[in-house]
Amino acid sequence: QVLLKSDAPTGDVLLDETLRHIKATEAAETVQTWIELLTGETWNPFKLQYQLRNVRERLAKALVEKGILTTEKQNFLLFDMTTHPVSNASEKQRLVKKLQESVLERWVNDPQRMERRTLALLVLAHASDVLENVFASLADDKYDVAMNRTKDLLDMDPEVEAAKARGTEMIWAVLAAFNK
Repeated sequence: QVLLKSDAPTGDVLLDETLRHIKATEAAETVQTWIELLTGETWNPFKLQYQLRNVRERLAKALVEKGILTTEKQNFLLFDMTTHPVSNASEKQRLVKKLQESVLERWVNDPQRMERRTLALLVLAHASDVLENVFASLADDKYDVAMNRTKDLLDMDPEVEAAKARGTEMIWAVLAAFNK
């Protein structure tokens, strides 16, 4: 269950809107339910008021404004579609390098000692099915080490890990929701 600790504004439009939705719910919802609501993946007519509108477009627009993505029209047979390719390859490469280093040079073998943002990034890369791409540029031996370490990390019991340390409960809950 997601319980709101603070509804103080974060300064991010989508996060603040999410906080308002979580605050407005009568009964606490599960992480899985919130993922479905906040991504628009649910069709529950009783919960439509809690859905965020146009999440992908709003996220893409924010990344375009930050200069990380660009907007292009591409023709796919009969349809013109808006796409958002990466325009700032250095930012993407910085994240890839950060993840590679986190599981190779800076590996702590203990998720409780891992930087929370790095742990969250690993979980999201796994959930987005891009983790192999992150390690693809590594030499074979380093690739194997990186994949084995992340597999060990992602195979941990999220409930046990969430109970061990404060501040990472939501990360482990998201992993559990994506592993269902």
